[in-house]
Amino acid sequence: MGSKGSISMKLLLLLHLAILCASQDFDFYYFVQQWPGSYCDTQNSCCYPTTGKPAADFGIHGLWPNYKDGSYPSNCDSNNRFQQSQISDLTSSLQRNWPTLACPSGNGVQFWTHEWEKHGTCSESLLKQHDYFEAALDLKQRANLLRALTNAGIQPDGGFYSLSNIKGAIKDATGYTPYIECNVDASRNSQLYQVYLCVDTSGSGFIECPVFPKGKCGSQVEFPTF
Repeated sequence: MGSKGSISMKLLLLLHLAILCASQDFDFYYFVQQWPGSYCDTQNSCCYPTTGKPAADFGIHGLWPNYKDGSYPSNCDSNNRFQQSQISDLTSSLQRNWPTLACPSGNGVQFWTHEWEKHGTCSESLLKQHDYFEAALDLKQRANLLRALTNAGIQPDGGFYSLSNIKGAIKDATGYTPYIECNVDASRNSQLYQVYLCVDTSGSGFIECPVFPKGKCGSQVEFPTF
């Protein structure tokens, strides 16, 4: 009886681990924030949300599940469609912090739909739709990238700043090493475009990045106005 019970417990444990592995099919998140000034400066057109031009601040681009080999899960649950009603209490915060700048801009719903259905559903076993967006809003507030940079004298004034100083200012403020993605403008200048910080699988805290995306910026980076 004891032997059978032991075997049953082992089988239950293995089943639990199998379910956990299947449901947590990613290793960490990239939390990506975009500087709207560089986006608008390098596009042929830049539309603002119907709610108006967003504030001069980093906007959320996504909370993207990622593997340690640098690849992304893709459409983990294409049947789980975005439902605006689930985040009605977050709408005003999303319009301020997660505005779409791509045409047609609308009120942000098209952008949020894309982010949830492409990225969010890949982590739905741990973060349901409302939790996913709420976690991203919380992470943005905690990172406060614009304050981190301006406190270090790095201003969105069209000037050029050392890439190492930009990284250092963000690491000093958050405690974690960022990845900086740049746009290249018509004059071939590197522009501060997106900042990546890595987040644990619960979506609740920053971690050091196991792997960084490919790409690089110049040693001097423009911080465009907006």
